[in-house]
Amino acid sequence: MAEIGRLLTAMITPFDGDGHVDYGQARKLANGLLDSGSDGLVIGGTTGEAPSMSTDEKLRLFAEVKEAIGEKGAVIAGTTDNYTRGSVELSREAERVGVDALLLTVPAYNKPPQEGLYQHFKTIAESVAIPGVLYNVPSRTSINMTADTTLRLAQHDNIVGVKEASSDADQITSIITNAPDGFRVWSGNDNETFSIMCTGGYGVVSVASNIIGNQIKSMINLILEGETEPAAAEHRRMLPIFKALFWVTNPVQIKYAVNRAGFDAGRPRLPMVDLVEAASREVRDSFDRVLDGYTMDLRAD
Repeated sequence: MAEIGRLLTAMITPFDGDGHVDYGQARKLANGLLDSGSDGLVIGGTTGEAPSMSTDEKLRLFAEVKEAIGEKGAVIAGTTDNYTRGSVELSREAERVGVDALLLTVPAYNKPPQEGLYQHFKTIAESVAIPGVLYNVPSRTSINMTADTTLRLAQHDNIVGVKEASSDADQITSIITNAPDGFRVWSGNDNETFSIMCTGGYGVVSVASNIIGNQIKSMINLILEGETEPAAAEHRRMLPIFKALFWVTNPVQIKYAVNRAGFDAGRPRLPMVDLVEAASREVRDSFDRVLDGYTMDLRAD
């Protein structure tokens, strides 16, 4: 089983001209991401447009990407939904097709209490043999999983870390400080990677690494080497693109950027639309100017 590394890319899902998942492009993109700095790939997350994909599409995508990259990198599969039993079933199927780990996202819409979150994730973790990474993203789910709940779940042998996107520095610091040895905290936001890692976090699940993975990896390595000032300079240099990628709802802009880098990633699926439809000419031109300020690490050749 591949190691779950520090730089995990929330990979987009390519679609063809008819709106079907383009598994060939997905295999090509997965290898391109690992060649440009990523240690592993999160498949079937928000950036991958999982809410608009069927279960069969997700499972085939998990299998195709894992087959394409082998032990070169880890595949972390997004397998959770509002429904615990359904999440267990998809998690077991993902394990069967060979993924290395699961991304366990806080349920959206039904807003379970903290005890419900604890039982939900504990039930899923106990149903499989592969590790799970929790994902707390209140901006998407409208509910925050507290540090206390995360730390309770961290006691489970099969829950190995959390992708923290609450943007609550006190909460994230509490998790880092009080978690058992071996429990890892990944930043869930590119613009918080520097601060979270300097506080003791492990890495990042990144959107921007779809296109500038080597540059993010360089910043991570500087932090690990104790070169805080150069790392901070890299953080400041990349901050404009971290922010610009979220001017429009993710993954609209990162998909545009991957296409611009030479991959045929296609259009987003409805209800998402492409950048031309989602933003004004002024916003598109401004985004192009931001992209022009960076070397794209992702290569289509």
